[in-house]
This record gives sequence, C-alpha cells and structure tokens, in this order.
Amino acid sequence: MDKTVYIRLRHRIQVHPNDVITIERIALIVGNKELTGKLKNIVIHEVQLSDKNMVVIDVMHVIKEIHKYDNQIDVQALGSNQTIVEIMYKKKKLSPLLFCIVWLLLFIGAGLAIMNFHEDVSMQAVHQRIYKIVTGKENAQPLILQIPYSIGLGLGMILFFNHLFKKRINEEPSPLEVEIFNYQLDLDQYVAMNENKENLNANNDHDSK
Repeated sequence: MDKTVYIRLRHRIQVHPNDVITIERIALIVGNKELTGKLKNIVIHEVQLSDKNMVVIDVMHVIKEIHKYDNQIDVQALGSNQTIVEIMYKKKKLSPLLFCIVWLLLFIGAGLAIMNFHEDVSMQAVHQRIYKIVTGKENAQPLILQIPYSIGLGLGMILFFNHLFKKRINEEPSPLEVEIFNYQLDLDQYVAMNENKENLNANNDHDSK
C-alpha cells in the first residue's frame, strides 16, 4: 500500500467548546483512499476552557500525530503551516435598549461628521454659487440643488458599502469588507506568530528543567 499522503491545512476553522478536532476538520488530505480514511479520524486537539478564544495548530503537530499512528507514512505538507481555530462561545443576547443607544450614537455621530465636513468646505455657499450661475438669481436656500444632493449622498453611500440593510447589491466586495478582510489576515498572522513564540518559550523552559 502506498504510504505517501499530502495534506494542506485550512487557514481558519470555527469550533465550539468541548469539540474534538480531527485531521479531517483542519486539513485536506489526499492519498491512498483506505489510508486517508483512517488518518482523517485522528484526534489533533480537544477544545478546553483554557484555550480561551483561539488555538493555533501547527502542521508539525499534525505530522507528529500521523507518525504516532504509523511512522512509515510519508507526509507531504502543502500550503499554510498553521490553522487558526476560533472557539465560538454562546453569545449573550443584545439588549434592545443598548442596541437603540448605540444606533442613536452612531446616527448622530455620522450626521455631525457629514455636517461638519460640509461646513468646512462651505457646501452651502457652493450650492448658492452654482444656483446663481445657472439661473442668474440669488437664493439663500437653493433646495432644487440641496435636495437631490442629499438623496444622491445617501444612494452613494449605499453603493459604496454595497449593502442595503442585509441585502448585497452585487457580488463585488465593498471597501469596508476588503479592509475587514485585511485586518483579519493581519490578526491571524499575529496570533500564529505569538502562539509559536509562546510554544517555543514553553519548550525551552521544559528543556531547562
């Protein structure tokens, strides 16, 4: 039987407290069908309360567990070297009062930010100037320009964020989603590096003893 298997760790998975993490959950494994069928059920980690919110599983740990099962297996690792395991604890229900307070603060804050920006660039004076250029008349409140501008501002924000409430307008990610994605990548990289550093220190302390 061919004992060469290829594994590729997933970048991130989500589990629940007390879950048992097997190779099948954290990696794609290719090779002899009979052999991979057995390897998929090897337990890599059992989620405990001490794990807190995240656990990093290194490919070397996976290879070590495979070799415990059969040290004759030739494991070829591809792709990422770590899997970020996010532990999903039961979330508390959000208080309707707290939701309304946060929504009101964000609404007022966003409104003030837009108003202050318009005041800084003298938007009202610009509208008055445009109205005079087009009609030749003075108008302190050119609503014919201000109302469409306000509607267009709201529509522009909807198109920019690519969402209308929970409905996505098209499949293209919004700039906010791209920024969140980049932030998540940076966070995962930090968690992986920090976890490796802690494991290295723990091993050094163990060796010194």
